[in-house]
Amino acid sequence: MRHLRLTAIADISESLRSRWFFIYTLVFGGVVVALFISGLTESRIMGFTGLSRLLVTYLQITMAILPLFVLITTVRSVAGDREAGIFEYMLSLPVSLSSWFWGKLFGRFFVVFLPVVLAMFGAVAWGMVKGVEIPWSQVTLYTLFLISLAWCFLGIGMFVSTVARSSDVATGAAFIVWLFLLLFLDLILLGALIREGLPPATIIGIALANPLQVFRTGAMLLFDPQLVMLGPSAYVILDNFGEKGYLAWTILYPLLLGTLFAWLGYRIFRKGDLP
Repeated sequence: MRHLRLTAIADISESLRSRWFFIYTLVFGGVVVALFISGLTESRIMGFTGLSRLLVTYLQITMAILPLFVLITTVRSVAGDREAGIFEYMLSLPVSLSSWFWGKLFGRFFVVFLPVVLAMFGAVAWGMVKGVEIPWSQVTLYTLFLISLAWCFLGIGMFVSTVARSSDVATGAAFIVWLFLLLFLDLILLGALIREGLPPATIIGIALANPLQVFRTGAMLLFDPQLVMLGPSAYVILDNFGEKGYLAWTILYPLLLGTLFAWLGYRIFRKGDLP
């Protein structure tokens, strides 16, 4: 545990000094500032007013930005260290492979999650100063959603990083993964499945295997409990999950998926890079 903690701290320190972290923090902080300037806290849309409306919008924007940032920065982790010859240096230190891999994973999670949640709680603090009603239950759920989303794509990123032989290949693969999930997000590729005459439940099940789609639908459920915007698909989702069940699925499924990919990445890393 001591080596794992030290590896995590080293990765955090390295990331905090990097240029990408500055840009990453600036993006999410800028999004919150832009939302305040736009006057969303003073608008009323679908019954959502004040900070609730701002947080809903922030969550939707984060869904598009966060996965790409996490994937691009994470996939260069193992692949970049391999190219830089870090592994040879590791062999001279009393650090186990598991401590290095999982320490790097937890350290990177702290780094990618911190700016996102700080920007959100910055919006909450500003709302408290302005005397805006704070929807604490939504803030809690949004925080859990963001933890789940960040961990999911962090696990996928570590898996891609261990499989790829170079940082350039890893970056390209990460972009393809993100683009592929985006295509399924709006059911573009599922149109071909519909033409094949598959049952609606099967099509929706395939769509909900996409963590981005799960996250997006869960965010919609918070301000649209009947999922009216999804049309007939809402009946399949709510009949099988229920409102609370689907919110739990939105949090647990990406967490489990990210953990699975991280574990697979660790197995490949342990067997392939350093015997």
